[in-house]
Amino acid sequence: MEHPILFLVQLFDLIGLGHFAYEYPHVIYTWFVMLLLILLAFLGTKGISMIPTKGQNVFEIVIGGMEEFIVDITGEEGRRFFPILATVFIYIFICNLIGLVPGFFPPTAKIDTTLSCALVVVPMTHVIGVMYHGPKYIKHFCGPIWWMVPIILPIELIGHTARMLSLTIRLFGNMAGHELVLAILFMLAGAFFAPLPIMVLGIFVSLVQAFVFFLLSTMYFAGALEHAH
Repeated sequence: MEHPILFLVQLFDLIGLGHFAYEYPHVIYTWFVMLLLILLAFLGTKGISMIPTKGQNVFEIVIGGMEEFIVDITGEEGRRFFPILATVFIYIFICNLIGLVPGFFPPTAKIDTTLSCALVVVPMTHVIGVMYHGPKYIKHFCGPIWWMVPIILPIELIGHTARMLSLTIRLFGNMAGHELVLAILFMLAGAFFAPLPIMVLGIFVSLVQAFVFFLLSTMYFAGALEHAH
């Protein structure tokens, strides 16, 4: 179900790029989120000082809390991968959140966006495994006994493929479903503020879905760091 008005799509239409914008609104709003995050990062780091301001305190609490959470799960080695995990969480959360603003579209309500995030996380898991274990990383897929390899290997390969599908479909399904409910409520009873409770709940849904993606990604990285048993 399409939004009746998408501000950035209308803007692109005015400059002659309407065909692209109408067909790929999630791409337009992904660019918007990227620019927004760059701007926030610039403003957040512009005035860093030994005596932190209120804004700096907020950033330090959020970033520091995420880093400690990752270390609790992965160990000290997890600090090395904090930037990619934190970026995934913040990016997905903001993508989810902007869908609550009238005239804006959450990129995560399109499976292309959620799949692209999963395509970053899951292959990175195996990159980490090879980085830390070298050729021995293959033992993660072979099981504890050599004669069980024909059984364990296909199961492991299916399981790792399912990780990508799980990350992709869970996030997409929840955000697309939330957008659909909001669109229906706006059409049926928008004048009576019926969508407001769902929009408030949407803040919680946006946070939870971003956190679930972040948590699963952290656990996958932790599994790659461990030695095979």
